Parts: sequence; C-alpha cells; structure tokens
Amino acid sequence: MSNSDIIIEERSRDIGDFLVGRLIPFRKKRMVGPFIFIDHMGPSTVGPEKYLDVDQHPHIGLSTLTYLLEGEIVHEDSIGTKQLITPGSVNWMVAGKGVTHTERTPETLRNGQKHQIHGYQIWVALPKNLEDCEPEFHHISNSDLPQWKSGDTSFKLVAGKAFGKESPVPVHSDLFMVEIQTKEAYELNIQGELTGEIGICVVRGSVQACEHQVPEGNLLVSKSENACSLLLNQNTHIFLFGGEPFPERRFIEWNWVGSEKSTIDQAKANWKSKNFPMVDGDDTYIPCPT
Repeated sequence: MSNSDIIIEERSRDIGDFLVGRLIPFRKKRMVGPFIFIDHMGPSTVGPEKYLDVDQHPHIGLSTLTYLLEGEIVHEDSIGTKQLITPGSVNWMVAGKGVTHTERTPETLRNGQKHQIHGYQIWVALPKNLEDCEPEFHHISNSDLPQWKSGDTSFKLVAGKAFGKESPVPVHSDLFMVEIQTKEAYELNIQGELTGEIGICVVRGSVQACEHQVPEGNLLVSKSENACSLLLNQNTHIFLFGGEPFPERRFIEWNWVGSEKSTIDQAKANWKSKNFPMVDGDDTYIPCPT
C-alpha cells in the first residue's frame, strides 16, 4: 500500500522501560529491528459508493507484510501475482530491486453492500546485500502459521522466530512478529523468548507497563533488548514485533527504502520516467509526491 497520503503523528513519550508512540517511524525510534514502517488500515467501511482502490505504485529495498483482521483485498504485482488476501493469512512481497503493485477490493465484494476492512501494512527493510535482489511473492495461509495457547490466551507466530517456534514466511533477517489475544488478564514475560529489539502494537484493549496503562492505538518500544514483562488486560489484542537491527542506517522516501540515498534517487527517476516494471494489463499510475 502506498503511504503517500499517510501522516504519522510524531508524538512519543518515555514511561520508564518503554517508549510509547503512534506506530513507526516516530521521533525517538525510526526502526524496531528491521521493521521500518507500520500502517494501521481502518477499521473502515468500504462500499457501496467507495471501495479500496490503490493504483500502481513502486517499492524497492523492502518486503511488505500484509495482515488483515477483517475484510479482503486483491493484490496484483509486476511479477505476475494475483492473490486474494483474507484475514489471518500473510502476504509477503519482496520488492528487492523494484516491483510495482496494486491493492483493491475484490469483485466479489463490489456487490452494493458495505464491508469492513481492518489490518496492518508493514514494511521490513532488506539486508544491505539483498536490497537489489529479484522480486518475490509468497502467500502463507492462516492454517500454516504456528498457533498455541497459554490458558485462555492465544498466540500466533506470524513471521520469523519466537517462543521456540518458526513461521514458514520466508524472511531474510532475524525478526519476529507474534499476535497475542487475551480473554482474561495475562502477565506476559518474554525474556529469553525473543531476540533483538522489541515493539508492542496495541490493537485492542490495553496493557500495563511500568505502572502506566497504554490504550489501543499505541506502540510501545522496549528500551532494553530481550528483557520485557507487562500485563495484558482482559480482551486485549497485541502484536509483538522486532528483531536484530541492521548495522547500517536506512533511508525512507515515499515507498522506497535503502541504505544509500543514491539508490532511492535512481528509483525516483525511473518511476518518473516510467522505466519501472508494471502490472500487466493495468495502466494506472500514482506519481511521486512533490
């Protein structure tokens, strides 16, 4: 999904062991491990007058992870993929040296009815040696992801390695993304279960950290690696994400990520001149923001 119309509220505060803000990047923390951008989609209503139609836009230097909680989206890209995204499954697109894609409400839902759409669009920076790799696309069904329970609290490993398990999503660096949902209050101690920097995205409910109640819509970032304990209140839904940070800085501009500004400048020139791989049979085009 293009972030051309997304404004991230750069507001963060320190509450002890955590930084708290609105998604990433925010002022005090530009990345969490290799995760460089998180866009919360919705919850919104589509149809019957307006549907989701994100026209062709480019990416380089990153992988996109699309994860829906409600609704459906059709993904099409310049390497020939056409895939229906449904709740709980993972769409993992590796942009590498350059890919173009669209995201739209499927024809089956353009039926005059209203539908909910809710989910997350996540960008994971690629390691420096893979920034120029060939584009790839992988779809992993919900049933293929590791899932388990601790009492009434459910866990799902969306991507990477955590809690002694490994997701089948073919990631390119040491990372993790775990979905956790509670019915009753649950004390979460993740020391020794995760590797690297740790982010906590509160989807629903609230968590208690360092005597502070952090409500839904916020992101917490642990100030110490691999040492984190917090209370998840009842009926709370969170994502844990993060991993080992890269040694090099990453630049981000529009839909491009890279360890060198010159790479982004070249991608920008190629997109403006329309010298970029395009989706077959689609003549839409989102211009670079000025």
